Amino acid sequence: MSTRPISRETMDDCIAAVNQAMSLAATMLQTGSREIKEAKGDRDFATATDLSIEAALRGLLAGLTPDIPLLGEERGGVDIGAPLFWTLDPVDGTINFAQGMPLCGISLALVNQGRAVIGAIELPFLGQSYRAVAGHGVRCNGEAVRVSSSGSLAGAVIAFGDFAVGSGAGDINRDRLKVIKALSSRVMRVRMLGSAAVDLAWVASGRLHASVIFSNKAWDMQAGALLVREAGGVVCDLDGSMHDVFSASTIAASPALKKDLLELLNEAMA
Repeated sequence: MSTRPISRETMDDCIAAVNQAMSLAATMLQTGSREIKEAKGDRDFATATDLSIEAALRGLLAGLTPDIPLLGEERGGVDIGAPLFWTLDPVDGTINFAQGMPLCGISLALVNQGRAVIGAIELPFLGQSYRAVAGHGVRCNGEAVRVSSSGSLAGAVIAFGDFAVGSGAGDINRDRLKVIKALSSRVMRVRMLGSAAVDLAWVASGRLHASVIFSNKAWDMQAGALLVREAGGVVCDLDGSMHDVFSASTIAASPALKKDLLELLNEAMA
């Protein structure tokens, strides 16, 4: 799905809105309550801070960009087939946040025709602020970053997304365990950090060589996927096809690792 041009004026307004929204959200996350407010199913919940950040940013973005709808993790919104929309994860890594672990953050993206054109990830407990605009690279705390140039699986540190919970989790996790076994026999280390925002931001900045996530919620992935692409990496589905909001999985890596990593994953899943 190709993107349609957005006017320079609209992009400038949206970039300004992102900066304002993320500054507010970062402060709210650092000072927010870890109290569990809503159960969301088997071993899943939202804290008071998840809900308060999403409510605050909904209001702010509605005022700053009234013609652009928002899809948020906690309160839903527009369908992912919409031509232009915001997508927001107010606390990516809620379990980590609730446990007082710093591997959590806020993920916000402007999605045009299925792919992000503006992406922002704030990791306030780590002091890291990532911004990307399509065609203009990615910066962390104002400094340009790039994916790792390594092409060796044996030297790679690869993040793996979380295990499934809820109905059918047993069958799903059997496949995921096969993948972890295959990765652990071939790569330097496997890490499970508990936050797609952290995984993807760290692939973009070269701290990780790749990230393997067998899911693709727009609010989790779109900002981070843009960061990786703009940092010179590749983001694709498990079959190697271009990644967008309709993909099933999210595989992000340095270009030199893509072929070998996809072969390993598909052999493990066979």
